[in-house]
Amino acid sequence: MKFARFTIKDIVSYGIVEGDSITQIEGTPFEDDYALTDIHYNLKEVKLLSPTLYSKAVCIGLNYKDHAKEFGLPIPTEPVVFLKPDTCLNDPESPIIYPSISKRLDYEAELAIVLKKDCKNVEEAEVSSYILGYCCANDITARDLQPKQGQWTIAKCFDGFLPLGPFIETEFNPSNAVIQSRVNGEVKQISNTSNLIFSPFFLVSYLSKRMTLKKGDVISTGTPGGISGMKRGDIVEIEIEKLGVLRNTIG
Repeated sequence: MKFARFTIKDIVSYGIVEGDSITQIEGTPFEDDYALTDIHYNLKEVKLLSPTLYSKAVCIGLNYKDHAKEFGLPIPTEPVVFLKPDTCLNDPESPIIYPSISKRLDYEAELAIVLKKDCKNVEEAEVSSYILGYCCANDITARDLQPKQGQWTIAKCFDGFLPLGPFIETEFNPSNAVIQSRVNGEVKQISNTSNLIFSPFFLVSYLSKRMTLKKGDVISTGTPGGISGMKRGDIVEIEIEKLGVLRNTIG
């Protein structure tokens, strides 16, 4: 099932996407008692929004071997973790603003996990009941700012630096899906989620034993190799098999 968050006539709602149409629901997909309505729209009539409003996005670095190798870094033996604040959240088709203090802005195609409920001290075998679904993410990075501080968050925390969408897919196998990024139609990254070093279920369990993950929070699972810079006016697309295309323009 595909859940989308959308706005029409200044009203924000959730809906279920089937083909080119969306059926509005009462409530949210994070609740078991949401109800279908008889209100239907064509997707072209609505503005899709980020499918979740998170309290935090927990991001994983170097979770594909080829990405670690392109930086000349060792393969991690434990997850490399950093956070993106809620001000990073961005919508499909919305601009990504190029910071005036940066000279290199990178795309990073990532698979994002969206949590259905609060999660703390959860074993890996129990994780599935805590996940609402998955969506595409673009972990935008001001790459030239990253080495100066020797830390990652400072280069990844600008407003709008985490587009998510276009919807949450609840019936998705995260262990085997093609993931790619394109800039102006040219493929820049292509890999498969089977190449993840740390699996989504492992990451949820691992993180839940170190922090409380809240309903709606996002875990972005890392990017494959092939990153490079973008310029103003570029159109960047993240596509994951069965999760649709997340598209934004660099502004």
